[in-house]
Amino acid sequence: MDMTADRRGIKIRSFFSVGPVLLAGLIMVSACSKADPYVPPDPFYYFASYPVGKNPTTVTTADFNRDQITDLITTNISSNTISLLFGNGDGTFRDQVQVKVCQEPRSLAINDFNHDDHLDVVLACSGSDQVSILFGRGNGKFEDGPQYPVHRTPVSVSSEDVNGDGHPDLAVALRNDKVKIFLGSAGGNFRPGVQYEYGDTPTSVALKDLNQDGKPDLVVTNGGPMLSAVSVWVGNGDGTFRDPKDYKTGRRPLGVSFADFNNDRLPDLLVINGEGDSFTTFLGNGDATFQPGKDSGADASPNFGAAHDFDGDHIADVAIVNLQSTDLSILFGRGDGTFHYPPRNYRTRNGPFAVASYRVSADNMEEPGLVTADNGAGSVSVFLHHGHKGQAPAGRAGE
Repeated sequence: MDMTADRRGIKIRSFFSVGPVLLAGLIMVSACSKADPYVPPDPFYYFASYPVGKNPTTVTTADFNRDQITDLITTNISSNTISLLFGNGDGTFRDQVQVKVCQEPRSLAINDFNHDDHLDVVLACSGSDQVSILFGRGNGKFEDGPQYPVHRTPVSVSSEDVNGDGHPDLAVALRNDKVKIFLGSAGGNFRPGVQYEYGDTPTSVALKDLNQDGKPDLVVTNGGPMLSAVSVWVGNGDGTFRDPKDYKTGRRPLGVSFADFNNDRLPDLLVINGEGDSFTTFLGNGDATFQPGKDSGADASPNFGAAHDFDGDHIADVAIVNLQSTDLSILFGRGDGTFHYPPRNYRTRNGPFAVASYRVSADNMEEPGLVTADNGAGSVSVFLHHGHKGQAPAGRAGE
């Protein structure tokens, strides 16, 4: 007798004898083997909106009146003002204090320029071709400081000590393919430093020590069609920088910020691309060089992004405001510079242009809030974490 054939026959007969039961089991196993569709967390809820000046282009968080509570400041490009909103520590803010400044303030940076332990502000004034200093008094008020001409159309400014003398300096991105350095002094005045002509239509500038040598390095996004890259300039520590290395991004990169997407304690880059509905992440090698960029999809017309761990898994996520789709997208990180899909989207007011995360109260470390600058609506909107429940001021919720 052919036992193999016999055993095969037994198996065949056994299969058909319990066909319906076994078949149902196979279907169940098959169904369980497929990955369940990803459902993104829902950490935030819309809380309130507050009026600011006309067409805000940035929103930045700091403590301007030294009460240990986060305040907000916006640059309002069409009203030639900045708006200050002082926090109450519960997610709410007081009504704006609007201050007249230079023509078309496009962006700002914050530092203590005159060493009085009060936060000061520098503005990139795109309408008057200058950078303008505002000295903080420590009580939420400012006094006018010096103004410095540039040529031309400053669009972004960043501040760190780039020459190692203990005084904050400035790096300014100019629309005509230039980056200008200003060197600071003890009294908060500046003198012109080097000017670099490079790239194609700079859109943002940032300073950070990328190679851990104690000297800030320079990162510039180039939004023109001839380059579409982020350029990294290694700092020499004397106010000058080495020739840049370009990293290809998506089309028309608009801004760059820093994060640690893979938890290796080395700075990575987040670049928002204004065309093609994407953003690009670059994982850092720790020596001011980066691995090739990884493109990820955003919603329609992303304009600005901020990285933070929003869902508490100790992996950096990304919040992006999208102009055309009028929403705020949260993309949750995988820990390798890529992200889960789909994102969690939150409807915003018209023209979301910038976003920042902030600590809602002094004792709130793990549950951040988000605030958007609503360019079309002339407002800022607050999104609170579900772990932090606030009481919206009358007339603000749902505006």
